[in-house]
Amino acid sequence: MNGENQSPEKKKKKRLSFLYFVSGGVLKEEFVLRHTKMIVVIILLVVVYIGNRYSCLLKLREIDRLQRELRDVKYESVALSGQLTGSNRRSQIEALVEAQGLNLESAKTPPYMLYK
Repeated sequence: MNGENQSPEKKKKKRLSFLYFVSGGVLKEEFVLRHTKMIVVIILLVVVYIGNRYSCLLKLREIDRLQRELRDVKYESVALSGQLTGSNRRSQIEALVEAQGLNLESAKTPPYMLYK
């Protein structure tokens, strides 16, 4: 009788060994056989979740890159706009006219509208 009582303990020790897991003995367990469909569904959901997360991370990196590029282009636009505004000042235009040696003068009287 002692031999029969020790048999389940030996099975548990056998089941808990590393070689038992590696050799695939776990797949023969009653619990695994009963819930095979559920285990497959859970594994598929985990794979889809990981794939979705990877895809989202790639899209977030692309969004960050595009936002940096947009910020740089905006700064460049503001800089160019400032340069253009500076070169369109009346004093700058008069200096350019003098530098070019053109025989032009600025108007002494302000402009006025003929028709409203």
